[in-house]
Amino acid sequence: MGFLTTAVWDERRAGMKALMDREGLDALAFVSADFVQFATNFNLDVQTWERPVLVVVPRAGDPFCLLNELSTHHFRMAGERGQLWLEEAQFYDEHRSRSNANRLVTQWPRIAADLLRDKGLAEGRIAVDALSGPLAKVAELLPQLELLPRTAQLRELRLVKHPEELALMRQAAALSDWAQELYADAIRPGRLVQELDAAMHAKIFEEAANRFPGEHLEVRGYTLTGPASASPHGNGALTGLRIEEGHGIVNILIPRLNGMVIENERTFFCGAPTDEQVKAYDAALAANEAAIAAARVGNPVSAIEDAARMEIETAGFGAHIRHRTGHGMGLIGHEYPEDMAFNDRPLLAGEVYSAEPGIYLYGVGGFRIDDTVVVGETPEVLTHAPKDLDSITLKPA
Repeated sequence: MGFLTTAVWDERRAGMKALMDREGLDALAFVSADFVQFATNFNLDVQTWERPVLVVVPRAGDPFCLLNELSTHHFRMAGERGQLWLEEAQFYDEHRSRSNANRLVTQWPRIAADLLRDKGLAEGRIAVDALSGPLAKVAELLPQLELLPRTAQLRELRLVKHPEELALMRQAAALSDWAQELYADAIRPGRLVQELDAAMHAKIFEEAANRFPGEHLEVRGYTLTGPASASPHGNGALTGLRIEEGHGIVNILIPRLNGMVIENERTFFCGAPTDEQVKAYDAALAANEAAIAAARVGNPVSAIEDAARMEIETAGFGAHIRHRTGHGMGLIGHEYPEDMAFNDRPLLAGEVYSAEPGIYLYGVGGFRIDDTVVVGETPEVLTHAPKDLDSITLKPA
């Protein structure tokens, strides 16, 4: 598959142009890392709070960007791979020298203002994904410039995924299924959860080197075991924690392949589960399957949440819900819409959501199954690691 191609950019650019036409805009400007990648296919290597960036997509003309000097060679390498969707980049410096007095980070607003002036946009109407502090100062230097926050409208451009994006997500999901099987074989009483995760991640990257040589995989994930798993993202004290026989284990895998993220989470049992654990797991599984079934074109977004919550409440665990059923997925782990549980607009074909209802029993543990699902007339589940009780009940060695 490789990195996303210009076919994806053509579709994104068409959506951007339609937005500019509707609102009488001269350009779009992006300052946050995920939107920078959305508009350039460049996996930004800095944090924008300390090293601000600017990507501008004019209504007419070619896109251009202003980056920190740290990104100089990374940007060049990405261009040599044929990965980038723009050619023009200017760089500002964050270190002192005798020759860069006019290109320092301390002058970022003036540098960005000069760039916009040079491009004929000093008196334009530009929509931005976020009106950050440095960008707000640019407006002070260009009094005829209108910077218009359009966060919601720009997020809408990311809802429906291009076929190439879905293909990458399927590949990432297949790798995660392989990794869940790896975990199932490696879980045993007495094993440190952080050592387990480190060992499994090493094997995941070895496998990825065979599947995706020369591409870019990031993996985020961790194991929660026993009573600590009752806190959905861990109890904040995992160092030294060991798996014990009888523990329920929530295993979290979130790979990001060439910019596209999926989630794959499973609950395992280290030894035979108790009746209470079985009842909670069965309720979580029923909720997961109901959420998947609700991810159909035309259903309200909130139907995914409602279907899962109803299963959990019917099973008597409603008081043990601690988060919504899922979230959008794409360039970042938590994509848009951010108000999934309360959003009643119709689902669109090609949107991608996590279906991850959870039940959390304090003193016992968590029970969460998370699949990545593509909205369609028939929902497409990308993650296929086993979920039946026999498969996830592990016999201690």
